[in-house]
Amino acid sequence: MVLPLTFYGNPVLRKKGVPIGDITPSIRKLIADMIETMEASRGVGLAAQQVGEALQLTVLDVRGVKDRPSTLSVNGKEADLEEHMPMVLINPEIQPTGDKVVASEGCLSFPEIFGEIERRSEVDVTATNAKGKRWTFRCGGLLARAVQHEFDHLQGILFIDRMEREVKAEMKPELDELQEKTKAELKKAK
Repeated sequence: MVLPLTFYGNPVLRKKGVPIGDITPSIRKLIADMIETMEASRGVGLAAQQVGEALQLTVLDVRGVKDRPSTLSVNGKEADLEEHMPMVLINPEIQPTGDKVVASEGCLSFPEIFGEIERRSEVDVTATNAKGKRWTFRCGGLLARAVQHEFDHLQGILFIDRMEREVKAEMKPELDELQEKTKAELKKAK
């Protein structure tokens, strides 16, 4: 089921996710719904906060993105990206490595808003997958950027928090408009 997205101005986006214990049927359903929502929204990543749940859960899928390639290695060996997509990360821990790279980022919670964000080119990740197995991998390229972006969501950090002050100031009218619209819709829904 495609879930409604939460947009900038919704307080859940600023909440740090609660760690997930057992992978219950409701967590499995949430994972399936998040993957469906991400695909329907044409995103490469989606955090639980973006569908209104403050949990340590994110899904990613970078298949089909040819202009920003990704790399993946498991146990020090190159892995087939396709075999690991869509990727589910529960209670992830990350260690960004590699060079600092500035590239354009967007976010499903900020429609039509993009900004240049500095992130590391690679990241080491340890997380639980959808089957409840803990695993470790290193990724690079777009997948590394997406993992760092989604990990931020799980901590209540938004990509606009990583923008240079001048860039964010230029976007202030659009950000204010989105925030006010979201707050009005939340008020109306009560």
